Order: sequence, then structure tokens, then C-alpha cells
Amino acid sequence: MTRTITVNDTMQRGYRYQLAARTGEDFAPEFTPDLTPKEMLELGVFGGKYMTDCRDEFPASWFARAKLSPQKADPKLNFFGTAASQPLSVWKQKGWIHEDDPRGWFQWYCRYYLGRRLPGEDERQIGRWKAIRRHAAQIRQNCERGDLWCRRRQRQALLHWAYDSRKI
Repeated sequence: MTRTITVNDTMQRGYRYQLAARTGEDFAPEFTPDLTPKEMLELGVFGGKYMTDCRDEFPASWFARAKLSPQKADPKLNFFGTAASQPLSVWKQKGWIHEDDPRGWFQWYCRYYLGRRLPGEDERQIGRWKAIRRHAAQIRQNCERGDLWCRRRQRQALLHWAYDSRKI
């Protein structure tokens, strides 16, 4: 039985989607993120600002230990204590935003994790996720293994894409 989610937040009003897969399962074979949305929020991503007005859409457990900043992004809340995001205006300018997910990749991932599937868009976002791996390769080439403070901004960016850069 499919479940329908209705979204009413500051960026979407009356947006509806169906959950077609089991939560946290049935991912495309090439999509193997290291971190769940809950783990990402607990570690500290996007300066804590990203999910402050859309909590009703997602499981409350995701926010129990999340590092959030309702007023404005606070890079100190990020695991690596540094800003690693571009503003939404840049995302829009580059065409990275899809109308179904106006907050970008992480919103897509949260909804995908819950079980939403969007043919075409899922493949596009998974392709973008795969392309970010180049940053992990740069960390491996330029940092001592386990030196979490080498290339902090790049490591934080990887966390934003569900790669656990603490393990590099």
C-alpha cells in the first residue's frame, strides 16, 4: 500500500508525493550513501539551517539530536566547523534545482530515503552524487589518513552528500 505525503512549508505548499519503496531500502544499486539523513543532521550539515521549517514531513527521530539553527546558518554547527555550501541562488543559476525538490540534493535524498521514487530525477541526482566522489579522491591524495582537519571544507562538502569523510 502506497502512502501519500503532503508538504506545506515555506518552499512548497500542497506538494504531494507517494512513497513507493520501503524506508531506507530498495535503493538503486549504484547509490550507496554512507550516511542516513538522520546521521547527517546529527553530525551537523548545512550550518543547521537546512531543515528547520519542514520537520513535519520527516520522522521526528531524525531531529531528536539534529544540530539545527532556526534563525540562520551557523557553520560552527557543521561537523568540521566550516561553511561548505553555496547559496540557493547559485544552485538555481546552475540548474541544480528540480521543482519537486526546491531545497536541492539533500531534500531529494531525504525523500528518496523515505521511499519516494521519481524516474529520471532519481537518476540525475544519483549521477550528481557519484560525481562528488572526486573530492574524496583529492582528500586521499593530499591528506594523511585520519587527519580530519586536512581539507575541512572539502570534508564537510562530502558530508553534505552523505559520504562519511571522517573515514578517509
